[in-house]
Amino acid sequence: MTSIFDQHLDRNPANYQPLTPLGFLERAASVFPDQVAVIHGPLRRTYRELYARTRRLASALAQRGIGVGDTVAVMLSNTPPMLEAHYGVPMCGAVLNTFNTRLDAAILAFTIDHGEAKVLITDREFSPVIKAALSLATRKPLVIDYDDPEYAGPGERLGAIEYEDFIAAGDPDFVWAPPADEWDAISLNYTSGTTGDPKGVVYHHRGAHLLSVGNVVTCHMGPHPVYLWTLPMFHCNGWCFPWSVSVVAGTHVCLRQVRAKAIYEAIEDHKVTHMCGAPIVMSTLLNAPETDRRPLPHTVSFITAAAPPPAAVLAAMQEAGFNVVHVYGLTEVYGPAVVNDWHGEWDALPPAERAAKKARQGVRYGALEALDVLDPLTMEPVPADGETIGEVMFRGNVVMKGYVKNPAATDAAFAGGWFHSGDLGVKHPDGYIQLKDRSKDIIISGGENISSIEVEDALYKHPAVSAAAVVARPDEKWGETPLAFVELKDGAAASAEDLIAHCRAHLAAYKCPRTILFEEIPKTSTGKIQKFKLRELAKGL
Repeated sequence: MTSIFDQHLDRNPANYQPLTPLGFLERAASVFPDQVAVIHGPLRRTYRELYARTRRLASALAQRGIGVGDTVAVMLSNTPPMLEAHYGVPMCGAVLNTFNTRLDAAILAFTIDHGEAKVLITDREFSPVIKAALSLATRKPLVIDYDDPEYAGPGERLGAIEYEDFIAAGDPDFVWAPPADEWDAISLNYTSGTTGDPKGVVYHHRGAHLLSVGNVVTCHMGPHPVYLWTLPMFHCNGWCFPWSVSVVAGTHVCLRQVRAKAIYEAIEDHKVTHMCGAPIVMSTLLNAPETDRRPLPHTVSFITAAAPPPAAVLAAMQEAGFNVVHVYGLTEVYGPAVVNDWHGEWDALPPAERAAKKARQGVRYGALEALDVLDPLTMEPVPADGETIGEVMFRGNVVMKGYVKNPAATDAAFAGGWFHSGDLGVKHPDGYIQLKDRSKDIIISGGENISSIEVEDALYKHPAVSAAAVVARPDEKWGETPLAFVELKDGAAASAEDLIAHCRAHLAAYKCPRTILFEEIPKTSTGKIQKFKLRELAKGL
């Protein structure tokens, strides 16, 4: 039976438009055209100028035949072209693939081929690794070089055209339109390759729109915030903040490198209100010499993820003038989708109880429909007792479309109608969740995911290694670092330095073990390594 609310009440252009974050920039440029949108060294660009440049980029790409469903890859630092790519690439219908600037050539070559990149915009600083990646890749994308005026280091041009020359040929009045379907892909982000090759996570316009607004609400971003880019924009599209800042016509302060002196100077000079980063950024700020510090003009919101900061670090950050907001998420949920929403009355708790509250990951973003801890076998919620362990699962519009060209992994991730995070945790009586372990033995170092399996595979390639097991070792600066336990073959010899050097030849530097211990590795009767025992040992070192 047809309801009266379905009769002649259809979708039409007047009452329905696909959700997309691209309109945030158009609105900001229309309402606040002279507001400073981008700061990079001495460079200042207004929203009028930023909007025109993104349309030039879209137009220039379209002139090269780039359109709906095509992939445009970028290997860029937190610089103006990286911001422009978040708008200009999807404005022509294409999909943005931001490369992790810390990866090695082999992984980058895989990404170029698997993501089917037709264009690659690359910063001159990364020309050595990109040159090697292109030599390994089957695909040969159009290469566009970016010469950043703020970079004076080594590097060469690899393409036939420089970024500024490329967009100069574009039309600043390029007519773009929202996607035909808000479910269309807007970006492609590769995981760290926890098992085998990296998986390509696909975001859609709808999810990017909703998470961007969710950031504004969750992080209390009022009108015209000043956002400092200490979080890599390549990571989950900068947690969607390239789009969030435009919602409130804020200012992006670009930063090529995360250095304490530059951060403190930017905060004082530009009156920074918000910044994001892994615990390593907090350590960088707190351990800076007095000569590098500047007094904060006001309280700065610092949004952090990964492991919850220790109570001493939180106290030190507060004393230094930062208000720390703890969030949690994964690449598959557009970055942060869970927040430790703080209750004012918790401030009066004894230090130990307050620290226990701070250690929890928290509750869902307003943009996320459902978050729970479920038994992965029965798919039933675990008791909210703070003790029963289950798997953290997500459901909602800020969950990825799936893994590109990987139906088996997509089906497994969405089994039972929930996204399976792979993280193990508990649910407290008040509904707040807390992580207890990672089912895939991921090590989070400086905000980067490191697969223990990948590091073990590298160690096993050394001719002297008989057995190897890698676990996370707590680290005050990095949060966690890889710790390797190694057994050598009978009659073989190798030092810790030998094995670390061997790993450096096979892995990105940040993935290599910081410490190697030569001792018998505990195993079950069937020969399976008992990593839980190694984790306990690591905590005591």
